[in-house]
Amino acid sequence: MLIQQLSVFLENKSGRLTEVLETLGRKRIRIKALTVADTTEFGILRLLVSDPEKARSVLREQMFTVNMTEVISVIAPNEAKDYAKVLKILSDIDISVEYTYAFTTGKSSVIILRCSNNEKAIKALEDNEMDLLMASDLYKI
Repeated sequence: MLIQQLSVFLENKSGRLTEVLETLGRKRIRIKALTVADTTEFGILRLLVSDPEKARSVLREQMFTVNMTEVISVIAPNEAKDYAKVLKILSDIDISVEYTYAFTTGKSSVIILRCSNNEKAIKALEDNEMDLLMASDLYKI
């Protein structure tokens, strides 16, 4: 149920995001989702890719600082109330969401979550009959 996500630390400098994507593209690594959080000094690029281990290795060869993180993926209708339902399940049992992002696929959203306790979050979501995705399922969407 856990999906490997890459976190790449980037200087806030023109062209750095392009360098990451070109590096991955040369190795034919597919990107399912990405998000960037930034400060004035640096950004954190978070990516869900077709081959996380290969992507991490390729990026490290190019001197990028890369970490692997486990995240949860939930599919739900793409309405705010459904996203809120997922978050409420977690907040009701005191699980903090460190960050989240989502993308849509027609009438559904794929919600990505990094939680303070991923295992407990997965159990709570399953107990509430939420549709969790494995990495292999994520790439079929």
